[in-house]
Amino acid sequence: MAGPSQPRAADVLGRVTLVTGKEEFLNERTVVAVRDSVRHYDSESEFSETVGSDLSLATLGELAAPSLFSSIRCVVVRGLENLPEESVEGLLAYAAAPADEVALVLVHGGGQKGSGTLTKLRKLATVTESKSGELRASEYPNFVSAEIRGHGATIDPDAADFLVQAVGQDLRSLAAAADQLASDFAGGPITSDKVKQYFGGRAEAKSFAVADAAFWGRRTEALEELRWALDGGTAAVLVTSAFAGGARGVARYRSAPRGVREADLAREVGVPPWKLRTIRDQSRGWSDGGIARAIQAIARADADIKGAASDASYTLERLVLTITGLRDSR
Repeated sequence: MAGPSQPRAADVLGRVTLVTGKEEFLNERTVVAVRDSVRHYDSESEFSETVGSDLSLATLGELAAPSLFSSIRCVVVRGLENLPEESVEGLLAYAAAPADEVALVLVHGGGQKGSGTLTKLRKLATVTESKSGELRASEYPNFVSAEIRGHGATIDPDAADFLVQAVGQDLRSLAAAADQLASDFAGGPITSDKVKQYFGGRAEAKSFAVADAAFWGRRTEALEELRWALDGGTAAVLVTSAFAGGARGVARYRSAPRGVREADLAREVGVPPWKLRTIRDQSRGWSDGGIARAIQAIARADADIKGAASDASYTLERLVLTITGLRDSR
């Protein structure tokens, strides 16, 4: 998932690359990969782009026409969903028989608008689709691992998960973080300790450390992590959010069907397979009633904090004591 490998010129010239999906970062990678392929094939090739709302058969002809300098061109049309109805047939006619020296890239930003045009384009033998679906929460660590591999390095599964917790779910930021780590720790696997050297101070990572210790029932450790997090400027709402995520993981695991493959169970719970083993061990100390009361306690704490509780640190300390007390309760 570290972005598409650069296609061959023969795969894009004289063809249409249809880029669909809501994940703009991955969409842009496809556009760049096509453009770079064309430029690698002909260093004097030309690049031009327009938006779907401005596209007509005449403007497409102008964009695709050879110039005095080069006949090889890469043409990008963004916002295909805004293509005027009167331009649809002309675009389909061109897409069915594209010029040999042109790589046409059509970018659709997702949603139902323009779906009829997409359906017709997909039926053409000259069209190749590159689709970017929105990632589920459990897929972000896999994205990080793929990014690291793309830079010639490897990362431990728990380190990839920690990086997601620390940086968040913005793919552009995760890709930049992976690039930095792979560059600075080339040659060996990237561990959690190495990730923490760079990103251990992130507020989100601190909040997950508090929640994780609490759901293990480690009261002293959870209170210490909480004090460090708050002293470091972690927002109280990030802590309750991390607690909510921990509770959901345990609850989903306890209610998930048994006797299924680990990969299927991980998808059911919404976590990567390696994380499932942690949740499995954690859940052994929880009953259904205990986790239900934990979810209620987290909701109350979150409401208190968002309602401008006079002492957020007291609210969170009380939450830690409640959660660690509920573990093993029957």
